[in-house]
Amino acid sequence: MNTPRIRPVVSCTLLVMTLVAGATACGGPHGHPLAEQPYDAADEITSNAPEGGKKADPDKPLEVTASGDDGRITDVDAVDTAGRHLAGELSADGLRWHSTVPLAAGTRYTVKVSVEDDDGAPGSRTLSFETAPAKKLLNVTFGPHAGTYGVGQPITAELSAPVKDKASRAAVERALKVRSTPAVTGSWYWVDDKILHYRPKEYWPARATIEVSSNMAGIRVTKGLYGAPAKPLKITTGDRIEAITDAAAHSMTVKRNGQVINTIPVTTGRPGFDTRNGVKVVLSKEYSVRMRGETIGISENSSDGYDLMVYYATRVTWSGEYVHAAPWSTGSQGYANVSHGCTGMSNAQAQWFFNTVREGDLVSVVGSQGATMTPFDNGYGDWNLSWAKWQQGSALRNNATPDGSTVEAARLRPEV
Repeated sequence: MNTPRIRPVVSCTLLVMTLVAGATACGGPHGHPLAEQPYDAADEITSNAPEGGKKADPDKPLEVTASGDDGRITDVDAVDTAGRHLAGELSADGLRWHSTVPLAAGTRYTVKVSVEDDDGAPGSRTLSFETAPAKKLLNVTFGPHAGTYGVGQPITAELSAPVKDKASRAAVERALKVRSTPAVTGSWYWVDDKILHYRPKEYWPARATIEVSSNMAGIRVTKGLYGAPAKPLKITTGDRIEAITDAAAHSMTVKRNGQVINTIPVTTGRPGFDTRNGVKVVLSKEYSVRMRGETIGISENSSDGYDLMVYYATRVTWSGEYVHAAPWSTGSQGYANVSHGCTGMSNAQAQWFFNTVREGDLVSVVGSQGATMTPFDNGYGDWNLSWAKWQQGSALRNNATPDGSTVEAARLRPEV
């Protein structure tokens, strides 16, 4: 049997005095029981949280119960050291609350339980406990490296272990945060079981700041696998640089923030070696590259064979498509397509292009007979997916699943 609580009796007699600053009414300053100082409900509330320094199993739900003799639970607020609130459900009779999501591992929870007695007076009890650390951790590494990039640069997240089922993927996605200033609408896309890409609906704004972080530490991903702390990433974007090559017109137009800053005569892939159409992203810049036909299956004894040192080479695919200096084809630049897939231009123009663009800038090709750049297996072709299709790659949107694309090993084959 519970010991009855003795409360002071507040008189309802109204005292009228001259120059009274205020009056106290029944039940507190606002005349309502909830305005009272909450009483200590320690005798009424129990939980399954361990005591005596023991640590809770994060795979087991937290339960809080009320004795029911003299009150009921009105609210439970459980927060861990990272400030994350634990979702839960309260029974209709107010006698039982239980968590509806897994506890985080290796953290401390503070649980504030609010109750009210049969007269509506408020009470509270605060509990605290620690959860056991995880035995197996999921690490995430963000890319690219910190620095300044073009407005087409996707954010990447590489996981240390595969995550396959949709519920687990959703837990990972919820914990990965991308914040852009100015703000933009964006989404993650599961490229495969271990790699995600993030891009906005449109390109990043010029001169934006993008901050990437993870709130996954301690979060359960799958049974026995919990998120590890992750190193945050901060990058910025420069001007919006876009290079658009019209393969049929043999010309490249370069824009900065929407304004044309150069028009360059070029040559692209000849029949059988057609340059890929679509939007590509600058992957790297290499002052000199040795390009050999054998790397793309052309025998050195063939009439198509080549072995050249190429300068001012701006890479746009892992398989070896570049924008580069091609002094041997200046007579065809602006008139015909004679390359093995690369975009060639004069030494002077290639040097200018090399010095103008940075990683993450946009290099598009239209008017070619070649196939369209693939989204993920040969560089950053992310922008060749419509926004609707991109959203289908998220575990949090439209109940859709990724299209099964995978990232292959980089094939560093120059195409010339």
